[in-house]
Amino acid sequence: MLGEDSGLEVEALDGRPGIRSARYGAEGTEANDRLLGELQGVDDREARYVCELVLIAPDGRELRGTGTLKGRIAEEPAGEEGFGYDPIFIPEGEDRTVAELGNDWKLDNSHRARAARALLAAVSQ
Repeated sequence: MLGEDSGLEVEALDGRPGIRSARYGAEGTEANDRLLGELQGVDDREARYVCELVLIAPDGRELRGTGTLKGRIAEEPAGEEGFGYDPIFIPEGEDRTVAELGNDWKLDNSHRARAARALLAAVSQ
């Protein structure tokens, strides 16, 4: 059995939206709009995507893989690929959002890709 959960943690918001990332949009407000609104005028836009994969092996062992992608929140959305917070998340070392970098970039670099590699390493031990 395999389980997965991912979220976006924003430093200036004390880690929010975190585990509530999927439900962060308030009634009638899209999540990215809410997040950008809460960060308006805030200089520290440090953030990170986090993914946790948990595999329960047939013998009952619990194996985990965690992946993190550090970055910052953009001032405004940009890009067409990806979903969720991708149009407003700029990975560390990049000057474009994940949505601008595209899905091929995500296949190798996303928090989920990193978690999958970590889980595969745990399984092969």
